[in-house]
Amino acid sequence: MRKFIVNVNGNSYEVEVEEVGGAPVSVTAAKPVQPVSAPAPVTAAQAAAPAASPAPAEKPAAPAPSGVEGAIKLTAPMPGTILDIKVNPGDKVSKGTLVIILEAMKMENEILAPEDATVTSVNVTRGQQVNTGDVMLALN
Repeated sequence: MRKFIVNVNGNSYEVEVEEVGGAPVSVTAAKPVQPVSAPAPVTAAQAAAPAASPAPAEKPAAPAPSGVEGAIKLTAPMPGTILDIKVNPGDKVSKGTLVIILEAMKMENEILAPEDATVTSVNVTRGQQVNTGDVMLALN
């Protein structure tokens, strides 16, 4: 028997798989595994409080630039091909406006504006392949 933890839709399950040469493989689902709790979010008051440690803190490395500074970045939710770009830099868009059509797994996925904004840059072209997390356009 081999044990595995399988994540399905954010739920973790512990499963046991029996490996037998030529015989059918049996899979038994066990009770769900409790996810590890995330640390509590930092409140504005905690963030504004000075550090109690007298030692100087190291500066974190600056993130790599990927678009316009201070902008809302629309990233590709999945790998695919850009079929159409419905906006141009300088266009004003409302929340829910169709901005890009992304083909993934033979389906057309509509990418919508998350809020009212102005398009500051379009970082993709029609027919371009994108990967998950690639910045497609920036809003401000």
